[in-house]
Amino acid sequence: MKTVGIIKFAIAVAGFLVIFYIISNLFGKKLDENIFVTKPPKFKCEIAKPCPEKHFTFKMTSGAADVVGPKICVNDKILMSAVKNNVGRGINIALVNGKTGDVVDTKYFDMWAGDVTPFNEFLKKIPDGTIVLMATYDDGATKLTSESRKLISDLGSTSINELSLRDNWVFAGGKRIKTKSPFEKLIKNNKDTNKYEGWPEFVEMEGCIPQKQD
Repeated sequence: MKTVGIIKFAIAVAGFLVIFYIISNLFGKKLDENIFVTKPPKFKCEIAKPCPEKHFTFKMTSGAADVVGPKICVNDKILMSAVKNNVGRGINIALVNGKTGDVVDTKYFDMWAGDVTPFNEFLKKIPDGTIVLMATYDDGATKLTSESRKLISDLGSTSINELSLRDNWVFAGGKRIKTKSPFEKLIKNNKDTNKYEGWPEFVEMEGCIPQKQD
């Protein structure tokens, strides 16, 4: 009788262990799946997918109305933002070394009430091979001249001649670029489609810029 009891007990324990194993595996799998879904991999500048080798990661956001300033990130480093207190009304520009990815300079030029001459001179002095990133805030077009637009066009822009009062625009090009840049977005100021009163929705862009090769 004792032997039968021991056997029954052993069978009960074995059954409990099997059930425990099955339940543990099922819940473990569900837990792993939930972790995978809720915690996607993070890439530089929080872009959607990683850039290939010998490319620089970037992400840009124009300003939102006259309230939130633009933001420019390159290789996981914030170059310009309201938090860094180095953005302003007009066109915000970040210059990046085309070989190393290091920041060369950051500036903003008031295109509503400022003098456009310093802006034009700044563009003329950009060294060859430099990556140029631009983002508008509030108004980036009123003071632009035909010379200004030509200088920006020479950096690879195809939309600069369309930029008007309070349009939102972001652009990434380069000095002595051989082709037109694929990195450019423009949202027109239109009272029928504007998201904010008097301003369109902010525009965002991300991508991978090829490293300059000798």
